[in-house]
Amino acid sequence: MILAIDIGNTNIVIGCIDDPEKYSSGCVFVERLSTVRTKTELEYAIDIKNVLDIYHIKKTELEGGIISSVVPQITTIVKLAVEKILKKEVLVVGAGIKTGLNIRIDNPAQLGSDLVVDSVAGIAEYPVPLLIFDMGTANTVCVIDKNKNYIGGMIYPGVGVSLDSLTAHASQLGGISLEAPEHIIGKNTVDCMKSGTIYSAAAAIDGLIDRLTDELGGKATVIATGGLAKKIIPHCRRKIILDDNLLLKGLAVIYRKNRRER
Repeated sequence: MILAIDIGNTNIVIGCIDDPEKYSSGCVFVERLSTVRTKTELEYAIDIKNVLDIYHIKKTELEGGIISSVVPQITTIVKLAVEKILKKEVLVVGAGIKTGLNIRIDNPAQLGSDLVVDSVAGIAEYPVPLLIFDMGTANTVCVIDKNKNYIGGMIYPGVGVSLDSLTAHASQLGGISLEAPEHIIGKNTVDCMKSGTIYSAAAAIDGLIDRLTDELGGKATVIATGGLAKKIIPHCRRKIILDDNLLLKGLAVIYRKNRRER
């Protein structure tokens, strides 16, 4: 069993990955912690150990760990925290780690580790070409061509960021929860905000799929993942596969590839 951790700007996703024959997705569990840049190595170790204890996972059951991070300030802190628990070296996706992904962009070194991992998982599990939407603090799109090459993508503000900006700059609009209203045409301010936020995000994804598949020159498998995907994807009109555990599964693929080659 592998401990896989994805450090995002808002949440840290933690999961244990085991034999897919035992668990439908290979994921024994998936949980989220808040990303706190001021926490110490010990504080993160306690948080992670508590999650493992809740699911009755013993450190002797874990053969190792792997981390993907877009928050450089705490990557090493979390790595040391995990190593404190496992008493084993933990891999971090980045320089020196073999992913098997053929990256065809201007500067491959600029590609975020989360996008690399999403793409590795997508190629391993789904037919190409692929469009992978990862919906978090930022929304990202990975584009994989029919030859399994990463050829580029998109980055744009996430739903939460857009909503925060709206409420911060419009004095009469307060914060709302992200649940779809009963009707798309809102009858009050809160429902209007919910409808506008959710359906505009869904329509944007539908429109992007149309434009991206036009540029690819044909149909593509479309996958969505990330903390906010469940809120938006059900309201899209295009066929989209929702895979909450995509990134963790990608970390497992990369872990096994590097362990085999060492």
